[in-house]
Amino acid sequence: MALVLLTVQCTESAFFRLGDVQMNIFAILNHMGVFFKEEPVRQLHAALEKAGYDVVYPVDDKDLIKMIEMNPRICGVLFDWDKYSLELCERISKVNEKLPVHAFANEQSTLDISLTDLRLNVHFFEYALGMADDIAIKINQATQEYKDAIMPPFTKALFKYVEEGKYTFCTPGHMGGTAFQKSPVGSIFYDFYGPNTFKADVSISMPELGSLLDHSGPHKEAEEYIARTFNADASYIVTNGTSTSNKIVGMFSAPAGSTVLVDRNCHKSLTHLMMMTDVTPIYFRPTRNAYGILGGIPQSEFSREVIAEKVANTPGASAPSYAVITNSTYDGLLYNTQFIKESLDCKHIHFDSAWVPYTNFNRIYEGKCGMSGEAMPGKVFYETQSTHKLLAAFSQASMIHVKGEFDRESFNEAFMMHTSTSPQYGIVASTETAAAMMRGNTGRKLMQDSIDRAIRFRKEIKRLKGESEGWFFDVWQPENIETTECWKLDPNQDWHGFKNLDDNHMYLDPIKITLLTPGMSKDGELEQSGIPASLVSKYLDEHGIVVEKTGPYNLLFLFSIGIDKSKAMQLLRGLTEFKRGYDLNLTIRTMLPSLYREDPAFYEGMRIQELAQGIHDLTRKYQLPELMYKAFDVLPEMKVTPHVAWQQELRGQTEEILLNEMVGRVSANMILPYPPGVPLVLPGEMVTDSSRPVLDFLEMLCEIGAHYPGFETDIHGLYRQKDGSYTVKVLKD
Repeated sequence: MALVLLTVQCTESAFFRLGDVQMNIFAILNHMGVFFKEEPVRQLHAALEKAGYDVVYPVDDKDLIKMIEMNPRICGVLFDWDKYSLELCERISKVNEKLPVHAFANEQSTLDISLTDLRLNVHFFEYALGMADDIAIKINQATQEYKDAIMPPFTKALFKYVEEGKYTFCTPGHMGGTAFQKSPVGSIFYDFYGPNTFKADVSISMPELGSLLDHSGPHKEAEEYIARTFNADASYIVTNGTSTSNKIVGMFSAPAGSTVLVDRNCHKSLTHLMMMTDVTPIYFRPTRNAYGILGGIPQSEFSREVIAEKVANTPGASAPSYAVITNSTYDGLLYNTQFIKESLDCKHIHFDSAWVPYTNFNRIYEGKCGMSGEAMPGKVFYETQSTHKLLAAFSQASMIHVKGEFDRESFNEAFMMHTSTSPQYGIVASTETAAAMMRGNTGRKLMQDSIDRAIRFRKEIKRLKGESEGWFFDVWQPENIETTECWKLDPNQDWHGFKNLDDNHMYLDPIKITLLTPGMSKDGELEQSGIPASLVSKYLDEHGIVVEKTGPYNLLFLFSIGIDKSKAMQLLRGLTEFKRGYDLNLTIRTMLPSLYREDPAFYEGMRIQELAQGIHDLTRKYQLPELMYKAFDVLPEMKVTPHVAWQQELRGQTEEILLNEMVGRVSANMILPYPPGVPLVLPGEMVTDSSRPVLDFLEMLCEIGAHYPGFETDIHGLYRQKDGSYTVKVLKD
């Protein structure tokens, strides 16, 4: 009998086998109802199982769509064209436009399909007995083409190399994991990670895989693939984190002797950049609200007039050629980047976007990221992103995106200066795969689902707050969040707690959720009683829930594409259980057993409300909101550049003094508390009487840790002595 088939034929070499990678689930929507339709399906089922497929049967078309959404290992679907036709194809395409769709049609079926409709990847078969094996071959061919189409170039080449099983006499020494299996402890290590991890850990000596440093072969194809995905003119894969990406961009853009504009809320990697290269920094001054949430840089800071004034007031400064802005902030605030690009009179504009590698994949982020919009004459835009932070990639996976004309050869020298000659190919492949996952309808749906889940969680917190007796957690957000968008920080509203805001300048990312605990108003007024967020964070940690950032009275949660409904529900349960335990005033031993073990004698008999009130009273003693404003309002005075301070430290021209003796002395190191990891004092800066609140703030953090074991703040640049005092390194006079 005739076989009706609309598909592109493909030779074996045009696709690859994924070995033991399981993508073998085939869905058949079987509502045929008559023998001449049922029997071919039964025969096809047997042929597909013989070929290694797991055949599943959705209840109906809605169940099929839900199955495709929930199970990415489905590699094809089959249905009766007379019953479902083109409309079902379109619904499937909205979920995954590349998924092979197969349809049975009889000789009388009407195939009313245009050339545009053929893009929907539909393969037609005629109902016929005895043709199951042939149809299974065609389905298998379409499946292999599908796998080939969705795999990005470097990852595809790496998988192919691993499957070839070549014998190598080069690095790495474990030789695909063989060496580990010659040792008892090595065998345990090998069994934990599995064979493919080691087989894919290969040397740069493999010419068929190209070179990351030379940007050749599949590595070059991967970076070009990523650039197209992220709307960049060029993209670079970095295998040791965005800390390194920042240094690569900075070293290329800011030669020794130049002046740089730096967001004072910068990541410490940019401080390290200024220590490594002899540049003169001028700082953008961001805002901060009473909660301690990092705000944005006011629009006036980007004007020629303000920058010219700062240059004139900074010894050794000249017209800056490089500027770096943190976008988004740690707490999820995004800039109107188009305004910055147009206003900032600077050739090299760098957006440190470590926390938002997903902004190219949903319309709500348009105009709020570095690669938005078009290139501008005379300017180059850079965006550094931590792929691993909020996309699906291995730790240390990072990307640099560039838009505009730049010297690629010189840039690559800076790239190679910071890149290992033995890059971990698993990280490279995961970076590329993260980009592949975000392409097309599948990627857009991943991002939209993440946004929707975050907004539902926000609404659930507000609902529980309204229904709870007494206190409950609140959410830092505007009153109306019915519209899916990045919510503007409106200067005419007060929910955000920021003063003197610019209109259409800063926006809150819905997937960055900040929960508020009782104890402080948005205006910074401390109440008589309160629940410091550190207590909630410790309780959640006891129950396997890790908070991204803990402030005095706020907690930050990131609803990435990896957060599902079960994780969100577990977080809700943890929060409600904390409230129950707090309201019952349970003992520390019962509610926070890990904290109790820090100092059993101290915490014996203490209850949760007593501990909360004790920490809250210390916060009131120091008037935390006012202290934070002052600490970040007047910056320490730069006496030498970070580079000069570092060189003096290397020469041994430093000494240690007590923290409270630091006024009038020049710091040798950066001093920054975690979280959020933003420098308070930079190398080469001197704390003066006017900037003394910086020390008061640090001393408050130290005092909380001294009073309550287990609440010590991790402060880089401070050294705790045996007697409990803290010292700092300063330059010798």
